[in-house]
Amino acid sequence: MPSADPISQLPRQQTAVVAQGPGLCSVSTTAPIPALTDEMILIKTAAVALNPVDAKSLDYSAASGAIMGFDFAGTVVALGSDAANSGRLVVGDRVAGVVYGMDPLQPDVGAFAEYIGALGDLVLKIPDDMRFEDAAALGLATATAAYGLFSEMDLPGSLEHLVGENDEETGDFVLVAGGSTATGTRAIQLLKTAGFRPVATSSPSNFDLVKSFGAEQVFDYHDPNCASAIRTYTNNELEFVLDCVAEAGTTELCFSAMGRAGGRYVAVEPFRDSVAQGRAQTVTPSWFNVMTIWGRKVELGGDYAREASPKDRAFGTQSFAACQKLLDRGLMRTHPVKVMIGGWKGVIEGLDKIRSQPPSGYKLVYRVD
Repeated sequence: MPSADPISQLPRQQTAVVAQGPGLCSVSTTAPIPALTDEMILIKTAAVALNPVDAKSLDYSAASGAIMGFDFAGTVVALGSDAANSGRLVVGDRVAGVVYGMDPLQPDVGAFAEYIGALGDLVLKIPDDMRFEDAAALGLATATAAYGLFSEMDLPGSLEHLVGENDEETGDFVLVAGGSTATGTRAIQLLKTAGFRPVATSSPSNFDLVKSFGAEQVFDYHDPNCASAIRTYTNNELEFVLDCVAEAGTTELCFSAMGRAGGRYVAVEPFRDSVAQGRAQTVTPSWFNVMTIWGRKVELGGDYAREASPKDRAFGTQSFAACQKLLDRGLMRTHPVKVMIGGWKGVIEGLDKIRSQPPSGYKLVYRVD
């Protein structure tokens, strides 16, 4: 059972950003402290990062009364029995990670709260010299990039490549569309570490950023000859594509950039089937919902709903363990952040900023402790 002493010293209620209905949320001072299960840890939140999914899920899949937010960094204040017995974490550890925010099946868990209940194996222990503000950008991007590349796309090799146990380069190009997004920079870094040859698309203003994370070459997606330039650079042999944008234009660009033999196209969002049909004989397309890594049913509408997947739960554990080794060795950088003011009210204002003008090349982060 969870340790009684730390829990008994906590307040019964907390301040959190809570969904009120489609597009609406507010700061509540009476939100519940998460119930701590055996495999969970309780974190005192220091900083949170905003993601497009925060605004999108509130607008289209709001779970009234549920605590919002995915990305966080903070300090461990209590551990469930399984998390404690693993020996990996102790009270006082500085961690960053990701939770399934605004989950109607677990409404007391979300990153936008004073206290967060997270699975102990889906957090990263952060270095002493890493700020909470920077670490807050790690969780969702790490989970999404790792799952997209090494589970959904099932790239050659395995997670052992990520931890440097296989230093051989595969020589395979992988295109990351949306290379300046948080998922994009994380994917590029993982690909480079695993021995692949990442190339990417972005706007020219972000070329240097994308290259700094390991992209071999970056292409301007505004250029009408972008797909042709990618085909030329990759010798018309591009087989693997991760689309971190998944809009109609990027999907079409990705399919056009792939080599004559086709391959795998994986997107982080649903894509237009009409675009994919043009290369149905050679390209196998799919998209994924990373929320399955928590091992619970994903209670969302339409195509986003998923049944519980023990396989994806296990992959989440494995991928975070691999990325922890990279972080410990100084091989994982954080995505650039812009630290904002305003606390929890600022977080709500940030959701409007994401809707009106999505950040390019950085994440909005709020210090909340």
